[in-house]
Amino acid sequence: MKKILAYVLLGIAVIAVAYYAFLYFVPYSEGTRAGELIKFSNRGAIVKTWEGQISQGISGAQIFSFSVLDKDDDVIEKLKEYQGEYVKLTYIERFGTFIFWGDTKYFVTDVELSQSPHFRR
Repeated sequence: MKKILAYVLLGIAVIAVAYYAFLYFVPYSEGTRAGELIKFSNRGAIVKTWEGQISQGISGAQIFSFSVLDKDDDVIEKLKEYQGEYVKLTYIERFGTFIFWGDTKYFVTDVELSQSPHFRR
């Protein structure tokens, strides 16, 4: 009976590790999006995660919500600095997320200032 319980627990642990590895290492898609950075904050009651939004439309009708992993300190600092600016985000979309990663499936890996197509000079 103890062997069966040990095998069941080992099987559950292996499945959990495989699921975590799959979500972390296998992206669903990768790409870039540009827009005005309208929100970036560290939020959560128990687990704090970095969450943000860019507006991709003139009236703010198209909002792209994203998360940033805690390990990406450079991206976090740039997003804090670029608040209110037009930015280009490079992101990875994952199949799912965990509570300690963020609220969305979109994780920003790089950010750079860009020029708005609406206000060209």
